[in-house]
Amino acid sequence: MSVLKRGNSKYWYIQFQLQGKTYIRSSKTIDHRIAERMESEWRTQLHAQQYMGQKERIHLSTAIAQFCESKKGTPNYTNHISHARGISNYFSKGKFLDEITMQDLERIKRERLQNGISPQTVKHLFGTIRGTWKFARRMGYRVSELEIPQISSPKHRLRYLSKDEETRLLHELDPQREGKGLKPFNERTDELKRTMQDAYDLVILLLDTGARYSEMANIHWTQIDLKAKVIRIWRPKVQNESYLYMSDRVNRILNRRIQYSKEEHVFINKKGGARGYASQAIRKALKRGGLQDCTIHTLRHTLASRLIQNGMNLYEVKEILGHTDIKTTMRYAHLERRDVTSKAKDVIDRLNKEREKPMLTIIK
Repeated sequence: MSVLKRGNSKYWYIQFQLQGKTYIRSSKTIDHRIAERMESEWRTQLHAQQYMGQKERIHLSTAIAQFCESKKGTPNYTNHISHARGISNYFSKGKFLDEITMQDLERIKRERLQNGISPQTVKHLFGTIRGTWKFARRMGYRVSELEIPQISSPKHRLRYLSKDEETRLLHELDPQREGKGLKPFNERTDELKRTMQDAYDLVILLLDTGARYSEMANIHWTQIDLKAKVIRIWRPKVQNESYLYMSDRVNRILNRRIQYSKEEHVFINKKGGARGYASQAIRKALKRGGLQDCTIHTLRHTLASRLIQNGMNLYEVKEILGHTDIKTTMRYAHLERRDVTSKAKDVIDRLNKEREKPMLTIIK
């Protein structure tokens, strides 16, 4: 008999032999007729795989899980996990990978963009789908013919803070500021004082190092050499390490913080662990300061822009930001070109003045 009861389970089990191999699994149903139909479909599927060369099917959720597992230990692992959760919201649990259609992907694209998700984030989500599809095909599973939708990212002016905007942001983050909804400083809890100070200090470190938020927010004291005034940054996104010399104000902040720190991380959460992605206070300060078009990543752009505007070249800035490819740093190239044209103007003026001197002598 192919459909039977086992032990104390309320479900029907499917059990049969094919080519000397025994196949057993639960039908997850108490309906005998449904279990029989599932048994027939399973037997047909296996027969097609063995005798007709048809590839085994795999559920989308399983395929994504296996793909993410294959990326464990890589810089993009956590991003793939995050996108996997987003993808699962669009498909039923029993959806097979080979059932995914272009219409499905276009629907995801349309809905994500309409919900205000940035084109770049939608691109990354489709990167996870593409990776899953390629991985499953390589592993021998049945896949449909898919063409990933094109996502056009509108080009925006590179946003960075002016000195005035930086002053406004730091004013809104001042740990001792007074404002609506804030108790007087002396009446605030120690935890509130700590979190306000952390947000202020973290922004200073981001502005003066150009580090990514996660690199600085989760940094260990072992990565900081106060005597040599050096910060050792491990960059998980690109799997490389940078050594950054501290600015004077970064050095003052870290010397102050280490006097009171008892934890292994410079910035901590309520439980004493790494701070993690707790950015709400900074985002609110940007809004209060009238910088709604800025993000935390704007702080990284700010350092890069200032360095180039003050004489450093793209290759030098590439090393400071920890880019693996100069193409990434090229987004700041227009600032370097502007500086070069300014230098060219100075050279031309100097040459013209030198040519004018003998002419003036002749006229006299």
